[in-house]
Amino acid sequence: MNVEKATEADIGALVELRIAYLTEDDGPLDADVIESIRRDLPGYYRRHLGADLFVYVIRDAGSICSCAFLLVVEKPMSPAFITGRTGTVLNVYTRPACRRRGYARRLMQALLDDAQAMDLSVVELKATEDGYPLYRLVGFVDDTSKYHPMKWVRR
Repeated sequence: MNVEKATEADIGALVELRIAYLTEDDGPLDADVIESIRRDLPGYYRRHLGADLFVYVIRDAGSICSCAFLLVVEKPMSPAFITGRTGTVLNVYTRPACRRRGYARRLMQALLDDAQAMDLSVVELKATEDGYPLYRLVGFVDDTSKYHPMKWVRR
């Protein structure tokens, strides 16, 4: 059970894992959404993989069965992120047949080791109820802020 970083050769599998993750997280996806993801996501991966997106994977019988994404962003420095480099964890997913083997924990430990080596000031994520105990176990803490989380959504 070795943790590896995904390469361009893994893009097809990463697209399918993203669809599986989104389906499990959001429920069934519309056919047009799936078509759009399959059409456009490979280009995103080609542009970002290994540059500002690092995908950690574990293979079982040669196929990726578990993954975790680290998106790195550089921002103007502040006391909250003194190096200006931050990370966001996305798409932590293990295929159902491969669960309860410690894969997600191994992926997160490798990801956080690399975050340290990349001099990231902070790594953030949004935890599901199922993932929350794992993230606490590997060192994440609940985020508190004087700011209100908000977002703008394109119409």
